[in-house]
Amino acid sequence: MIPLSLAEIAALTGGRQHDITDPDARVTGPVVIDSRQVGPGALFAAFAGERADGHDFAAAAVEAGAVAVLASRPVGVPAVVVDDVTRALGALARHLVQTLGTHVVAMTGSSGKTSTKDLIAQLLQRLGPTVWPEGSQNNEIGLPLTALRADESTRHLVLEMGARGIGHIRYLTELTPPRIGVVLNVGTAHLGEFGGREQIAQAKGELVENLPAADDGGVAVLNADDPYVRAMASRTRARVVFFGEDPEADVRAENVRLSDRGTPAFTLHTPTGCGDVTMRLYGEHHVSNALAAAAVAHQLGMPAGDIADALSSASTLSRWRMEVTERADGVTVVNDAYNANPDSMRAALRALSAMGQAVKARGGRTWAVLGEMAELGDDSLAEHDAIGRLAVRLNVSKLVAVGGREAAWLDMGAKNEGSWGEESVHVSDTEAAVDLLRSQLRAGDVVLVKASRSVGLEKVAAALLEGGTTSAHEAGGAAR
Repeated sequence: MIPLSLAEIAALTGGRQHDITDPDARVTGPVVIDSRQVGPGALFAAFAGERADGHDFAAAAVEAGAVAVLASRPVGVPAVVVDDVTRALGALARHLVQTLGTHVVAMTGSSGKTSTKDLIAQLLQRLGPTVWPEGSQNNEIGLPLTALRADESTRHLVLEMGARGIGHIRYLTELTPPRIGVVLNVGTAHLGEFGGREQIAQAKGELVENLPAADDGGVAVLNADDPYVRAMASRTRARVVFFGEDPEADVRAENVRLSDRGTPAFTLHTPTGCGDVTMRLYGEHHVSNALAAAAVAHQLGMPAGDIADALSSASTLSRWRMEVTERADGVTVVNDAYNANPDSMRAALRALSAMGQAVKARGGRTWAVLGEMAELGDDSLAEHDAIGRLAVRLNVSKLVAVGGREAAWLDMGAKNEGSWGEESVHVSDTEAAVDLLRSQLRAGDVVLVKASRSVGLEKVAAALLEGGTTSAHEAGGAAR
């Protein structure tokens, strides 16, 4: 963060100073919303959450080194009191981005945002200091917190933008106006909230609608393989760059193939050259993510050969996204439990299937431990049934459906698709899933764990890995 005095923070946020003896005291450290992360020079933003009220930790935050608290009421320690802490964070982020003039790259999509953000960050780091979100900070709180980590040395700011409805992405672009906007796809995530893919496309397209004009440096990076995204070209004043496997895409992949470990390789083509890419990430869906990242890097001046090299060495930076870990007994656990929707679930199952070709040749089996995909509305039954059927079609050895009604639909879809018998099983909770797996897993098996975040299937992966790992190759990188 660029240093700001408490008087400046009050002026920027429309706040009132309470219990502040030195208005010129400067915030030089990060802005945090968890008092346990406070360090010298920090600003602690207090939120009233469902389980805890940050205002109750204001004194502890100041004692730990915070210069002051950004709060919605007086807290007995130095504070800038505002009407809306979320809006205040946004105002600070807007000021910082306007002051620094850094290259802002924003992306959205129904799936793949976090993985693509991690890829873009690893490419742009080669061009200069880069700030990007940790995990999936893509809402009206997480996005400003990420932006406020930038300082005078930051050359690139990479941001992820999510939406729960129409107007959300437009608001985020007003906080941190991007020069480059990337739309990955329009899928079936959050169908229950939006009502249909057309509405999702409307919301995602707000990103390109709010880019600068082409003459002012605006660039819209769009997926040529997704018709909903491709159509967004008519909604922007920015210069349009297409990526994908479409032969007419500006940045495209040719000769796409998967190794027996499930990692993709392809030949990258850009307007200025080409290069061979052999990725360390798991799943063919990462090809599209890689092309989006390549298109951004190309726009910022990276040669094609350097892009190919960077993509070939890139790893997963965010937890629980296709983290691949091998136990000492030869069982491999693929932890993709951070979230799930029909598109990402299909991609993960296809990655498991690709890994299974080599696994089964060695006598191992593939396990899909799956749970609910949330927020699908009226399409929920059909989508869960379809995923269960897909597991059979991809010849997954064992399906374990974890949870209530939606899990039962997964199990029913699998059994209705083929004569699986005990090859598909429905269990009530994570504990039952762990007991089943511990009793049946054997050396050489590969276990995929995936569901929406609310299900908490990461507990299954953690239980399976307790005390039994010899190597962690989390798509080529160490877990963190």
